[in-house]
Amino acid sequence: MSDVIVVIGSGAIAQAIARRVSVAKKILLADIKLETAQAVEETLKKSGFDVSTTHVDVACRASIDALVATATALGEVKGVIHTAGLSPSQSAGQPLLRVDLYGTAVVFEAFGKVITAGGSGVVIGSQSSHRLAVDALSQKAMDELALLSPEALLELPWIKAIDDSLYAYQIAKRGNAQRVIAEAVKWGKRGARINCISAGIIYTPLAYDELTSAERGEYYRNMLANSPAGRGGTPDEIGDLAEFLFRPKGTYISGSDILIDGGVTASIKYP
Repeated sequence: MSDVIVVIGSGAIAQAIARRVSVAKKILLADIKLETAQAVEETLKKSGFDVSTTHVDVACRASIDALVATATALGEVKGVIHTAGLSPSQSAGQPLLRVDLYGTAVVFEAFGKVITAGGSGVVIGSQSSHRLAVDALSQKAMDELALLSPEALLELPWIKAIDDSLYAYQIAKRGNAQRVIAEAVKWGKRGARINCISAGIIYTPLAYDELTSAERGEYYRNMLANSPAGRGGTPDEIGDLAEFLFRPKGTYISGSDILIDGGVTASIKYP
């Protein structure tokens, strides 16, 4: 049977990672917009990759379960690349939490039951979660984000009270990083690893939504200008880091949250 790399989301970052870790493997590309995934499928096939596509809605457990079934029918799941999500400019707080927090927790749980030995998973987090104050969340809240069932997460009173989309995004991405710590233990029992990449502003359509947003665009543009790198990142730079995590040189890394933001967080904390 083929080794399968499941790619959730078909944007520029997903493609950059898939190109680096999927040679001689089967790619299952899943997106809420099937036509978007199919366009990417055509491009990757012309580059020599073995690709198939399917629909997935990460806000729906049944849809994720169906994705797992499709993937395991193709072969052994050797990798999971989870990039799907909403930005603060694309959604209100609660719908965003349903996708970015709940959906990610279900993806970890569902694929953690089928990932094969030697397999690896990566989720794209955000440097925005590193801007939360150190005391923004209690240890109890951090443990809840790491350990509660996905359904129970959405029922937490403090989660249900979040209205602001930016704060919802920060909590969701912090939750993803916390969840990775707990899931690394479960995945490790199957001989697999999982990590979070907390990306800065990477030049993608989603990032351009933020950079041109009337509400936060100027803040983000200044943030980049004042950072040590003085620029945003590229999908290929995220792909390079993800490749290291997937390859043999990264096999001692699991349960980690790796910040890659050109020094933006550093310049905010210590301007």
